Amino acid sequence: MFCQHCGDRTEAMERDGKLRPVCVACGFVSYLDPKLAAGVIVARDGLLLFGRRGPGAREAGKWSFPAGFVERGERVEDAAIRETREEVGLDVTLVRLIGLFSETGETVVLAVYEAESSSGEAVPGDDIEAIGWFEPDNLPELAFARDRKIVSLWLKGIDCS
Repeated sequence: MFCQHCGDRTEAMERDGKLRPVCVACGFVSYLDPKLAAGVIVARDGLLLFGRRGPGAREAGKWSFPAGFVERGERVEDAAIRETREEVGLDVTLVRLIGLFSETGETVVLAVYEAESSSGEAVPGDDIEAIGWFEPDNLPELAFARDRKIVSLWLKGIDCS
């Protein structure tokens, strides 16, 4: 990594009790921010929409709801709508925030929304290789442990924001 201040190289050094990139030339400390992602639970006729993650994606071959990174300057809600369109081809209307999910050691913070979809058929796109509609009590192999918790919270109608 290179220094954001002067462009010289950085080395991992302890600062504020953690290893952080520190410039060897000017001493500038880079604080690495988490990435924000947005995900959407889409339900139709009691079934939940999941996509099987394609090659090159984290946890490839496993299933998760449509989700992706929020771009700099983009509203989180707009990213949730965009990612759903890109990954499964559906336009959605967000209903509510289910919650914000973060874990120690994980670099991604996930905001998950419940959404209603307009009519139309979901089709795989972007990093998704297959689409499936599943009963909440009969889910496929999920990509992330938090996905099952999110579905459980959605089923209970709990808003944990």
